[in-house]
Amino acid sequence: MSDLFVGADAQPENYNASEIEVLEGLEPVRRRPGMYIGGTDERALHHLANEVIDNAMDEAVAGHATRISMHLSADGSLSVSDNGRGIPVDEHPRYPGKSALEVIFMMLHSGGKFSGKAYETSGGLHGVGVSVVNALSEMLEVEVTRNKTVYRATFSRGDVVDALAEVGTATNRRGTRITFRPDAEIFGRKARLKAPRLFRLARSKAYLFGGVEIRWTCDEPLADADVPTEATFKFPGGLADHLKELVDDRECATSDAFTGSAEFPDGQGRVEWAVAWPLYGEGSSSYYCNTIPTPDGGTHENGLRGALTKGMRAFAELTGTKKGAQLTADDMVNGAEIMLSVFVREPQFQSQTKDRLTSPEAARLVEAAVRDNFDHFLSDDMNRGRSLMGFALDRLDERLKRKAEKEVKRKTATNKKGLRLPGKLTDCSAGGAGDTELFIVEGDSAGGSAKQARDRKTQAILPIRGKILNVASSTTAKIAANSEIADLILAIGAGAGATYDDDAVRYDRIVIMTDADVDGAHIATLLMTFFFQEMPGLVKGGRLYLAQPPLYRIAQGGKVAYARDDAHREELMRVEFTGKGKIDTSRFKGLGEMSPGQLKETTMDPQKRTLIRVTLPSEYQAGAPVRELVDRLMGKDPAHRFQFIQDNARELDEAAIDA
Repeated sequence: MSDLFVGADAQPENYNASEIEVLEGLEPVRRRPGMYIGGTDERALHHLANEVIDNAMDEAVAGHATRISMHLSADGSLSVSDNGRGIPVDEHPRYPGKSALEVIFMMLHSGGKFSGKAYETSGGLHGVGVSVVNALSEMLEVEVTRNKTVYRATFSRGDVVDALAEVGTATNRRGTRITFRPDAEIFGRKARLKAPRLFRLARSKAYLFGGVEIRWTCDEPLADADVPTEATFKFPGGLADHLKELVDDRECATSDAFTGSAEFPDGQGRVEWAVAWPLYGEGSSSYYCNTIPTPDGGTHENGLRGALTKGMRAFAELTGTKKGAQLTADDMVNGAEIMLSVFVREPQFQSQTKDRLTSPEAARLVEAAVRDNFDHFLSDDMNRGRSLMGFALDRLDERLKRKAEKEVKRKTATNKKGLRLPGKLTDCSAGGAGDTELFIVEGDSAGGSAKQARDRKTQAILPIRGKILNVASSTTAKIAANSEIADLILAIGAGAGATYDDDAVRYDRIVIMTDADVDGAHIATLLMTFFFQEMPGLVKGGRLYLAQPPLYRIAQGGKVAYARDDAHREELMRVEFTGKGKIDTSRFKGLGEMSPGQLKETTMDPQKRTLIRVTLPSEYQAGAPVRELVDRLMGKDPAHRFQFIQDNARELDEAAIDA
């Protein structure tokens, strides 16, 4: 494909300075909310609540507040209040006539967390949090009580409705209360803040800082068996209290959990941890920075893993256990219940949504602090240390065994006497761990082209026949009897459901490759449903992908380009094919119509193709039952799907208009 370049003779004559827009105030947030909160879906909607609650938590962590209240109203608004210092209401020295409160809510990159003077550690970094909430709320009211005086201001979609004014006096309270209702123009008419999600958030925040009490209330229509109308959370033991609930009555490798906290040197912050090693059941991990959840982990996670691994290796050397030198971080953390919370100055995150901590110094600080305490945990009670070492060595043996079996399977993959594989599978020849891929292809015709287009060393092909069974609405017996699903499970080699073993997956990537039409999308959806329900670990591990085959071939003279869909075709016609000469456009009816060369060039060659990684929403990635998501979108009850369509139809309409 030629470079995307438009010559001077193709420049629109009306393109001049008047076409250049300058977005001011909060307009950029409303135009491009994804830049600030990661999108306009349910997760992004709840990011607004996180921003407001995090401000209150920052006040508590700084030692200025002891109580936070959250109230979710039936009208969809959330109110968060604290008994802290209250947002400053005096005139801002740089903006005469404007109060500091108005600057904070009306201007991006404003706040008291840049210098470190008002807050040593905080979740807010860029001064965009509460101003973004203001921009994306159809109603936001802030009430501040300072020096026994109550002040109030109201906003709508980033504009002032009622300017800041004194509205009363109060002799026995202080602090800030923010009430907001997300804007239906941004998130859709059906979008609502979810009571269960906010209730869990309130509880987790209380665990993260033992010095705060969090009071939860919600209107009666929003309550159910899992969400009461009122609750109070206060956990002086912090993460250790939460760990007890996670472990419950399960037997662990050590009778005592590894819990504690430590200050970083030179006032750089602190860390708190709680780790237990249950003998059965799946483990989980939760990582936080300045009370902000970081579901993708990051450098603080690396520090903890390093401390546990190096500490156990040193203990093995102390006790003369040579095999301990082979221990890895996975042997120490897989199956463990882990909670880690760090407080650091000026943390760096991967994005504004703060899913992953990237501060390089966090790894060093956490490893040093935790390692010293872990060494004492092991050596203070040698029996306890030996018990945990035995547990880790068992995990090492299991890992080495799985690795050996995987390498044998790969080496004997083409030998049906050595490994039972489906007859339709055309396997790759690479032995041992490598950059291997399994392409699940729609139909035998497409499978034939894919076999000729593949890299025989690293790419395997498994054709399937049409639409597979919808596992979300089928019985276990029906799933087990389905031949297409049985072939899938055999080819991947890791079992399914309760027997799934992530370490036994025979390929580094599983790629769903279907036709670029409605039927192909349906087949891909059914396959994703199978993986979500029966092999969620494969999705969580980032191994599932969607191929992006083209729908059109466009040619003009010697220039050839491929378009994914109608919109892409129109874009290419407008940008690429601007010269003279006849333009030939052909539509692929399916992958089977593409020559092996075309299929390789557009869809299978790692140097030229585009793959989409399939991921789970953050709450399911972090441990929420994936089956709930599958049942909601693909289960027997059509009302759930109808609700999902209603909630998201507006976004599809807007996308169609944009296209």
